[in-house]
This record gives sequence, structure tokens and C-alpha cells, in this order.
Amino acid sequence: MAALVRRYDVFDQCEDAVQEALVDAFVRWRANGVPERPVGWLISVASRRLMDGWRRDNARRQREFNDFLRAPADEFDPDDYHEDTDDTIRLLVLCCHPALTPGSQIALTLRSVGGLTTAEVAAALLVGESTVAQRISRAKHTIQGERFELPTADQYDVRLRAVLHVLYLIFNEGHTASAGDALQRVDLAEEALRITRLLHHALTNSRPNTPSPHPSGTAGSSGGFGDVSGLLALMVLTHARRDARTGAGGDLIPADRQDRSRWYADEIAEGTRLVEDSLRTGAVGPYQLEAAIAAVHSEATSVESTDWRQIAGLYRILEQIDPSPMVTLGSAVAIAMTDGPEAGITIVEGLAGDRYLGDHHRRLAVLAHLHELAGRPRVAREHYLAALARTRNTAEQNYLRDRIAHLSK
Repeated sequence: MAALVRRYDVFDQCEDAVQEALVDAFVRWRANGVPERPVGWLISVASRRLMDGWRRDNARRQREFNDFLRAPADEFDPDDYHEDTDDTIRLLVLCCHPALTPGSQIALTLRSVGGLTTAEVAAALLVGESTVAQRISRAKHTIQGERFELPTADQYDVRLRAVLHVLYLIFNEGHTASAGDALQRVDLAEEALRITRLLHHALTNSRPNTPSPHPSGTAGSSGGFGDVSGLLALMVLTHARRDARTGAGGDLIPADRQDRSRWYADEIAEGTRLVEDSLRTGAVGPYQLEAAIAAVHSEATSVESTDWRQIAGLYRILEQIDPSPMVTLGSAVAIAMTDGPEAGITIVEGLAGDRYLGDHHRRLAVLAHLHELAGRPRVAREHYLAALARTRNTAEQNYLRDRIAHLSK
């Protein structure tokens, strides 16, 4: 029992599997004799029982999801289409076509379904506009004449992983717009949240305690209940702070100055509950970890009272299973809050050569903030100026100008 729980992290399912293995042993050992390694035999049989159950759940979930995606009739009748009919998830799944590479799937879907401009897609993917334009053009050429069919069993996880990533990026663009006058595009964030709720309902089939359909039990798997719940939790917890992030004139208010009484307590409670449910699935992926980080932030009454050590620990796990420059940047802030700004500065400066984030305004703004905390106003001002030259969002520009003016005094 201990060996299985240590491996798979799902106590109740491991207990059931061990009981089934013991029943098998009672029957087989009486007929064939006790094996040379009885404990190893029990662990092996119990593991197979656990995996078989997950495979059955995965096959059932795929059938249910394909039934959800499948049109109710072979032919489309415009007279039967109502305004409350929602085909967005169908279109998302179909645009993540298996003939395309993951990068092209995401670029095409963000542009064609998410409605993002080429520049916004480039900002979301941390690549150049010309690269994105080429990906979209090649993707359209590749799928020209292809049938848009539902995912097969071997495509199921890959297609859903792309859909989740698209929804994540659409929400991020709504949460902090890459360009324009407003910090947030609340309508875009809420649309991503609405679609994710639909997907969560369709995939779980009202079974919130269904385990993740990944028999390996390894961290970082995508496409199961845990990932969808984790993504939904992350969106809900993040969106709960929307009103406190901007002032009356739309100016950016950083986290340390936000009026946390303006955070939506009911949404934070819902997001926290979703995090807890998703972490019970056995396999922990990046969305669950990001949601857990958001939950720790949400339960603190101030930046100073935040459990930064727990956040730093969650970031360490996230860096192991889903490493990226943005994850490292977030980790650097948490480490700076636990070990001092110098520790964070070292990490952020180590990202200077990264081809995606090295020249990004977010890295430069974080570096400026950490130098400001370290008592180097002139160095901080230089980095704020560099960040200002690279952001296209007016609210972020105004915030950076405010910091520059403050440090210039």
C-alpha cells in the first residue's frame, strides 16, 4: 500500500487496487503456490489494476467528449440554429488539427478562433510577428482540403493539450493586454473563462472525483480532469482580482498597493475548491501548480503576509515539470522575497541571453523592481526606462513612467 501511494498519490484508488490484488493472491496462490517475491507480485498486480481502471476511464471520457463535439445532425439546418447554441469548443478542437505542429495549431487557433491579431499572438507566444505570420500561413496551406474530424484515441490528449494552451493564452491576453490603452480586456478574459467552464463540464461529465486518465501517474500530464480543473481554478482565482488591478482612470495598481477587499471572495473560494479537487487526481500538471500559487496569493491579506516560501517551493516543482523563461521569472520574484533581492537579481540577470525573454519588458521591469528593493534607484531607473521602450500597453507605460519619475527625485 505504501509503495503504491508513494508512486501514484491517490490513497483511495491505491487501497482498492491493493484489495483486488489480495483477492487475486488468495485465489492464485492457493492454486499455484506463493511466488518467490510475494510483495513484488502484489505491487505489480495492484499497479496493473490501477492502470486498467484509468485506461477504462480515459476511453469512456474520450467517447463522451466526442459525443459532445459531434453535431446532432449530419446536415446543418440554419433554421435549427439558435443564439444560445455554442460551437466554440468544437471549433477549438477541430482547429487543433493533427496535420499541424503544436506551434502551428496554437497560432492558427489563437488567430482564427480566439480573434487575436498577429501581433497579439506573437506576444502570447514570445516570438516575432513574422514568425507567427509564417506559421499561420503554412497552417492554412497544410489543412487546405483536409477533413476536420474528431480526435481519435491516440490524438485525444494531444488535441486537448493544445486546446487548453489556447484558452490559457487567450485568458492571459485578456488579463494583461499586450497593447492598447487598457490594462485588461475583461471581455476576452471572461470569454476564455466561459469556454473553459464548458470544457470542464463536458470533460468531467459531472464526475469531479474522477482520476486523471494517465496510468503512468507522472507529473505534467495534460488533458485529464486535473488539468482542466487546474486551468479553470487558475482563471477564476486570477480573474477574482480584476477590479483591484486598476484605478479610476485605468491606471495599473501593483499587487502591493491593491485594496484586497475588492477581490471577489466567492470566486476565490470557488478557485481554491477547484485547486484542491484537481490536486487529488494523482498526476499534477503545470495548470494545477500555477493555480496553487494563485491560491496562496489569494489567501494572504498583504504582500508581506504572503507565504513566499510555499510559493517558491511550488515554483521549483513547476520548473521541473514545465520549465520556461516566464516560470523562472516568477520563481525569481518568490526567491527574492524569501532570500533577498540579490538572489532574485542573479536569476533574472541569468535570463538576459534568453532569445524569448532577454529583451522583454517584463524581465526588465522585474529586474528594475528588484534593484529598487535592493536600494539602487539609479540602476532601477535605467531598467524601468528600458522596459518602457519595449511595452505597447498604455497602462503599463504610465506605471513605468510613474516609477521613473519617483526614482528621478
